[in-house]
Amino acid sequence: MPLATQRIVFDRRHVLRGGLALGLAGALPGIAGAQPAGMQDLLPYPASLSLIMNYLDRKSFPGGVVSIGRGAEEPDYVTAGTLAFDSAAETDENTLWRIYSMTKPVTGMAAMILIDEGKLKLDQPVADFIPAFAKVRVLVDPAKGLESQPAKNVMTIRHLLTHSSGLGYHFSVPDALKAEYLRLGLIPAQISRQDFGDDLILAPPVPLAPSLEAFADRLATVPLAAEPGTKWIYSVSLDLLGRIIELASGMALDGFLAKRMFEPLNMTSTFFRVPQARKAELATNYAMIGTELKPVDQGADSIYLDEPAFPFGGAGLVSTARDYDRFLAMLVGRGALGKTQIMSPQAATLGMSNLLPEGVSLDQEMGAGWGFGAGGRVGLNGVFKGFFGWAGAAGTVAWADTVRKVRGGGYANFIAPENRKFQEAVPQAVYKDLK
Repeated sequence: MPLATQRIVFDRRHVLRGGLALGLAGALPGIAGAQPAGMQDLLPYPASLSLIMNYLDRKSFPGGVVSIGRGAEEPDYVTAGTLAFDSAAETDENTLWRIYSMTKPVTGMAAMILIDEGKLKLDQPVADFIPAFAKVRVLVDPAKGLESQPAKNVMTIRHLLTHSSGLGYHFSVPDALKAEYLRLGLIPAQISRQDFGDDLILAPPVPLAPSLEAFADRLATVPLAAEPGTKWIYSVSLDLLGRIIELASGMALDGFLAKRMFEPLNMTSTFFRVPQARKAELATNYAMIGTELKPVDQGADSIYLDEPAFPFGGAGLVSTARDYDRFLAMLVGRGALGKTQIMSPQAATLGMSNLLPEGVSLDQEMGAGWGFGAGGRVGLNGVFKGFFGWAGAAGTVAWADTVRKVRGGGYANFIAPENRKFQEAVPQAVYKDLK
């Protein structure tokens, strides 16, 4: 029988009391014997609490959540702060967060469902679904302009899953190629209704391709930054994969995800578009504009309340700590959550394995010991062996650990240099707490 969910909430009164409790904890190995009133609920996850409070105290973000799940048990949540600096509404496991690139493992695993059913093959050419990709070209010298030549290698589904397709994002390719991505509206993300110019380079204010079909067709006309299967370049590959999921399944991407993943997993708060009735639950997103942290997308008037140009399979979802944990629990369960089977154990295991083409390494981008699977990075050895997960541009991070049967996530919405440190610190804090 799964344990009941435990939500560990901390407000300022808890923090004042918690400083003493956490200090005592270090002097009481095993925490044996009687404890002061209120101390027990402060001790389970001190490292995770300390991490969130550190960011709150520095006003790096107004509120955050860490989720921690083990085996088949329901998760625990460490949550502190509010949905915005000017809000009294507290964060919890049902707070809506922009998870951006944490959408990628969701889309990657949707492709694994179709691979499981024989509707896709891992090494199948992209051109089988979108014929224009049979004639892609590759830049001769990326640093010197758009001169290109026919690609020697065939772009495949594996390449899309692992960012080894030769595609990029506008911010990960040379300037001449960046200009083409901008001109054609190949920016599958949204951040704000406001125009912040180059300060929000992740999603500049340019007209987007009007549909996923148009996005894919336009993308086929743009030269690649590298030969398919030869280099890891962070990219729009998972967005293109979203179009292939549509063609292989006969369903719109958002409909496929809802029917085959979100509804069976009871993920009731995961959207490409936030319903008006839920806007009060959406945290404000902040970004460093110049030297100041400013609100760039407020829940009450969020751009996520509008219908997007198309479902962005690489960076489009809003979700909650509770919902995303159910996705992670399915992965830890090798394709199943309880009696709900989303895909076979073999397909789930394959999706969480290193799918990079031979000769492609992540050593320069992520350091030794990492591979890449179906939309997320894969721990190959050492302390992160069995780790599969990814992070989002606004500070979220989540992973499934199939070796230790652990899943975890960190949730906050702030686009700033230090959100990378938060993303790196969340797994460290969770494993420290579980140790």
